[in-house]
Amino acid sequence: MTTSGKTLKGGLIGCGFFSQNHLHAWQQLEGVEIVALCDRDEARLKDTASRFGIKRTYQDAAQMLEAEQLDFVDIATTVSTHRPLVEMAAAARVACICQKPLANSIEDGQAMIDACARAGVPLMVHENFRWQTPIQKVREVLNQNAIGEPFWGRVSFRSAFDVFSGQPYLATDKRFILQDLGIHIIDIARFLFGEATVVSANTRRVNPKIQGEDVATLLLTHATGITSVVDCSYATALPTELFPQTLLEIDGSHGSLRLQADYQLVIHRRGGETQTIRCEPPLHSWAERPWHNIQDSVLNIQAHWISCLRDVKEPQTSGADNLRTLKLVYAAYDSADSLQKAISLQ
Repeated sequence: MTTSGKTLKGGLIGCGFFSQNHLHAWQQLEGVEIVALCDRDEARLKDTASRFGIKRTYQDAAQMLEAEQLDFVDIATTVSTHRPLVEMAAAARVACICQKPLANSIEDGQAMIDACARAGVPLMVHENFRWQTPIQKVREVLNQNAIGEPFWGRVSFRSAFDVFSGQPYLATDKRFILQDLGIHIIDIARFLFGEATVVSANTRRVNPKIQGEDVATLLLTHATGITSVVDCSYATALPTELFPQTLLEIDGSHGSLRLQADYQLVIHRRGGETQTIRCEPPLHSWAERPWHNIQDSVLNIQAHWISCLRDVKEPQTSGADNLRTLKLVYAAYDSADSLQKAISLQ
């Protein structure tokens, strides 16, 4: 794919709640334009097209792919539609960004990866949490060996925020927090600590009004030798609601690192030296608190995608990479279903 110097043209499928962030970010980025929208809901399609000034609209993805000359398609739909849409785009030789979770099964995820590989087009999963400004800063600090060799970590997301009002379907899924939120937190653990080789997990449902689990705690052993704890909750009422902040604790051979509330990164080195870095994400003109952290990460991952298309390089969160995160999610469910049995991923 040769894209140097030209404006990349994309089509977006799915005009729901979160896709509005995608569209704002696409408009802010240079050298890219969303030229067509697709959604089966005509009213939602028209409203989104009007709001973002996009003239060409479709209610059928196959028609859009046939009619438009696209450099990529942004699939922002629910998981059950991901495989057919990715395979459809691959058949049309169109590069794909796909929302997480990648698929409803490992088999479906692998089939999507294989379809894009056969077509010679890239597949990236819109796994944006690792692209949050504070998470990227932590990765930078670790790369600088600021606390020596990490040996233990904790990635924590605990909240009582009402995510169901904006995404009511989340309350009806039999699997909820690990599949919707935990997949992000697990991916951060992979990003910071390396591949996990063993997982043990416990889940429970606290909110009686939902179908799936809303609390999960995982213990991971990483190939790097690091042990990590991943914990996430939508049932935790705190004096100050921290949604959607992810907190981190990392211990190393020469010190410790803590990403605390309100984006305060504290680095303590053995011997007494302590440094505090403020790493709050920018508030873009279209963003709003407290969502700005995630909204900034959407801009960052989409900028990464454009860079990868132009430079013909594999995205960090490629389909193949993200399948490893998905395998960890399913292994965690297997562990929780078997009384926290340790599941090997080797």
